[in-house]
Amino acid sequence: MENKPAGPPKEIKQIDSVTWELPVTYKEGMLVPARIIANTELMQAMDAGVFDQLTNLATLPGIQKYAYCMPDGHWGYGFPIGGVAAFDPEQGGIISPGGVGFDINCGMRLITTNLTINEVKPKIKQLVDELYKAVPAGVGCQGFVKISKEEFKKVMADGAQWCVKNGYAWPEDIEHIEDQGKIAWADPSKVSDRAVKRGFDQLGTLGSGNHYLEIQEVREGNIYDLEAAKAMGIAKIGQIVIMVHCGSRGFGHQIGTDYLKVFLEIMPKYGIEIRDKELACAPFNSPEGQDYYKAMACAANMAFANRQVITSQIRKTFEKVFGKTAKEMEMNLVYDVAHNIAKLEEYVIDGKKKTLLVHRKGSTRAFGPSRSKDLPKAYRKFGQPVILGGSMETGSYLLVGTDKADETFASTAHGSGRTMSRAAAMREIRGEELQKSLERQGIYVHAVTMKGLAEEAGKAYKDIDTVVDTLNEAGITKPVVALKPIGNVKG
Repeated sequence: MENKPAGPPKEIKQIDSVTWELPVTYKEGMLVPARIIANTELMQAMDAGVFDQLTNLATLPGIQKYAYCMPDGHWGYGFPIGGVAAFDPEQGGIISPGGVGFDINCGMRLITTNLTINEVKPKIKQLVDELYKAVPAGVGCQGFVKISKEEFKKVMADGAQWCVKNGYAWPEDIEHIEDQGKIAWADPSKVSDRAVKRGFDQLGTLGSGNHYLEIQEVREGNIYDLEAAKAMGIAKIGQIVIMVHCGSRGFGHQIGTDYLKVFLEIMPKYGIEIRDKELACAPFNSPEGQDYYKAMACAANMAFANRQVITSQIRKTFEKVFGKTAKEMEMNLVYDVAHNIAKLEEYVIDGKKKTLLVHRKGSTRAFGPSRSKDLPKAYRKFGQPVILGGSMETGSYLLVGTDKADETFASTAHGSGRTMSRAAAMREIRGEELQKSLERQGIYVHAVTMKGLAEEAGKAYKDIDTVVDTLNEAGITKPVVALKPIGNVKG
């Protein structure tokens, strides 16, 4: 679907410099207002579909406080990308595959090294080409990890912790993954055979779309919080880090598809009416809602394991190219965070502590220091790391969450956000020309297809600095360091 900016609806009210609200009177059936975090520039360029989708989700049973959209927001499936909503299971609150996304636990991971740009730049082509061989990318690609469908059930149950037992992770990696890389609710019996068939041979694969593996540099003037950066292993200008963006591949997609069909059939039984079939849902406490949540957790665990296996391959590739061990190169995991997921978390609503089901669709958890028990010890003073991916031209950011983010259900943006559909990008941009342009900018990209490369051009995305500045002004995340690309494996 093409979706063009049409300017915000006349009913929208500006609450402060970066917060906008559509009241419950905007659309029949809205239970809470809809809020968008954006500066004036981003608001004027926002997809018209965001306003419609955000106010649709504000009609869903059990929704609390506000329906939110982050500054990277754009039209999505059911929820807008960048959509955040929390539901009270005790008030008929629902769970919706459209509010999670089909690439369940699509997420970001950042790995440090002690290597410098002077060491890596001369070998960047060799390094990227070797990584391309080591980490399969593209539609339908299969991983090198050969396991049975029965063993895959252990991956579903244990996530990245399966990787420790099987030699794909350092024990200390686990502490630096959201939920220690394992969501305990997972129940493989709630996953269809078709989903298992699609997923059991995809461990250690990037996939396609906007997924990537990127070599990045810390440049002069791009460290904004030196103390936090040092705590996360980033201490010097010219340092090289690696960022990974991928999810649960066809496995998560099939789980979403399976339960969307189930929910469309059973909603009348629960008296649920929706404005858009893409918002198909079930009460969280219903048998069907519980089944989906347990299956979703399996896909989330698979995605944690997938990114961990990729990390193992990255470490081996760096060892091959640089002739040092990964430990010698200090290839430590900074953090791994999900951005397509639903989680049970505690919030205070109208003075009362409640356990809510928070849907984050293209949005990232951003716990502040007050939620320190859920964070790695080294980061508790600063808040949870937030890895915000940009385009392969403009770079990315490492941020930290704040206590003020509890106002947005401890949620922030997940990236810069598209301004151009993939179809439009392919019509306007030639992959071969983009590849040459990137190389002239000092960025070597090895892509599966030139069409796929064109889809992810920098001009297809919002300005990442504007998005980060907006989040900072809103007070829900703070920048730690900006990271600039020098090499990229593009799915």
